[in-house]
Amino acid sequence: MPDLTSMKNIGAEMARKLAAVNIRTPEELAEAGSKNAFFRLKTLYPGVCLVHLYALEGAVRGVEFNELPPEVKADLKEFSGALKGKGGSPR
Repeated sequence: MPDLTSMKNIGAEMARKLAAVNIRTPEELAEAGSKNAFFRLKTLYPGVCLVHLYALEGAVRGVEFNELPPEVKADLKEFSGALKGKGGSPR
């Protein structure tokens, strides 16, 4: 079974953090989705930022984070901002 570091944008440190929130495989990350995974990370690691969310979305889509379409980045930025501003939960 491939590990998280086999995915684009996921290095050893991100894989370690994801494991800490019970996401240990590419399948588990895909099932959780980038927003849910980010919310879980933000709860345990408040310092994670928008770039981490982009990286997670890119990993789920199998693309480099800087290749995400502008509308996807805008949606993720709004989601991240909502978490910062309201301490909200994933949609």
